[in-house]
Amino acid sequence: MLARTLDTLPEGEPGSWLFEPKWDGFRAIALRSAEDLLLQSRDLKALNRYFPELEAALQDLLPAGCALDGEIVIAGPHGLDFDALLQRIHPADSRVQRLARETPASFVAFDLLALDGEDLRERPQAERRLLLQALLADSPPPLHLTPMTLDPAVAQAWHSRFEGAGLDGVMAKAADAPYLAGERAMFKIKHVRTADCVVGGLRWRAGAPQPEVASLLLGLHDAAGVLQHVGSASGFSQEVRQRFAELLAPLALPDGVPHPWRGEGPAGQRRPGAPSRWSSAKDLAWVALKPERVCEVRYDHLQGDRFRHVTRFERWRPDKPPAHCGYDQLATTPPYELQRVFGSTSAG
Repeated sequence: MLARTLDTLPEGEPGSWLFEPKWDGFRAIALRSAEDLLLQSRDLKALNRYFPELEAALQDLLPAGCALDGEIVIAGPHGLDFDALLQRIHPADSRVQRLARETPASFVAFDLLALDGEDLRERPQAERRLLLQALLADSPPPLHLTPMTLDPAVAQAWHSRFEGAGLDGVMAKAADAPYLAGERAMFKIKHVRTADCVVGGLRWRAGAPQPEVASLLLGLHDAAGVLQHVGSASGFSQEVRQRFAELLAPLALPDGVPHPWRGEGPAGQRRPGAPSRWSSAKDLAWVALKPERVCEVRYDHLQGDRFRHVTRFERWRPDKPPAHCGYDQLATTPPYELQRVFGSTSAG
């Protein structure tokens, strides 16, 4: 079951909505048969080999004929660590086994789809939640039950403080709804913030009959004044892509002209175009621009020192000096809610 995005919590009669944290990890179904356990991703791929510690633990903790919907996460010293999750998707089994020991994963359950071999998907969400609470009442790590509230005021307070723990907002589920696989039948209310960023480069739209900007490459200055590549903005209409091409083409720097993301830079500097096992099949070519333009973008989540997802362009900021675009403008909140689920030592 998938989700649609809302800007605010949905309204309704008391008890008509179940509110939960929105976990930022790998969505997965845990299927426990009489013989074994399968961790299945949204695209029906098996995740067992990447999370051997979960496979072994959940096979012991869950009864046969059980199916849980949930999220695979790694709780680090400063909240959820999505980068540590990404490191698990690696072809070398020895590396996966080592990381399973060093940064063990957890499974946070938020729905019960089957129990004792009975398909529960037609039952109301509220009833499935009660059965899930009974099943996981005394469950030890790494199997956890997500918090839930019926009180919109509590949910709104959660939304305000979740981000500091790496959580991604709040989910809202209709109490009387069945589990509708493949449908966007629940809602997510995510954090949305804005930031002023330096436009340090662009990527052209491949195959366009005339120059069109596919994406803007964004930068922020760190405490040492180094311009770090923090993400991109895209999703423009054709009209906007062409308008941006006319506006930004004069700022393009020929090869050999110095640019903060060219040549030798400080150790650890983030730059666009660096290949990885996640992007090796993509065209990483980019055009360096004079870092003179500033734009305001909307973002939902900061993962470490970069935007977790592609941002949305809001407007140009001709009044903002590029040197004033730093990390210090980004809002952060202290870790909190992970303590309820993983304990204070995991939450930092």
